[in-house]
Amino acid sequence: MSLSVCVYCASIEGIAPENRELAAAVGRGIAERGWALVSGGGRHSMMGAVGAAARLGGARTTGVIPHALVDREWADHESDELLLVDTMRDRKALMEAHADAFLALPGGLGTCEELFEVWTSGYLGMHAKPVVLLDPYGHYTGLLEWVGGLRDRGFVVPAAIERLIVTTDVDAALDACAAEVGEADVSRMVR
Repeated sequence: MSLSVCVYCASIEGIAPENRELAAAVGRGIAERGWALVSGGGRHSMMGAVGAAARLGGARTTGVIPHALVDREWADHESDELLLVDTMRDRKALMEAHADAFLALPGGLGTCEELFEVWTSGYLGMHAKPVVLLDPYGHYTGLLEWVGGLRDRGFVVPAAIERLIVTTDVDAALDACAAEVGEADVSRMVR
């Protein structure tokens, strides 16, 4: 089965080196499975590492980046396909259209915003693609606890929480990307 996996992750410099290596491991894993990568089209930090590793392993890479960020994020011109768009909303829509699954790695506000949008739209039935969070270092522990608290207070239904697959291992995350929604064989960490 050939998949296109959209990876959301940090594009900012100065983060811990293990995050960059995690992104590279994901890129290698995508390539080893014969899949394609869809990313935000930047060549810095984790975003650059996932793209470079995927290409090095032979995977096709598609980057989607707004014109305004081409210089700021130093667009990944090595991408097999680099799509330029006008807005961040256009970027997310095109990334979603090119992807069969979504995988979020550690990141900041932009990564969280992308994750929440595909997670919510998946729960609402706007797509049936897997939404996976790979968090081996506890980066999202506080966020997941907060979301669990929203559920406990009645703001989020359990089915919405269950729509997100949380893993701590690269292979488990990629396996979850290939699984049918609701059939992934991984433990859910938001309780």
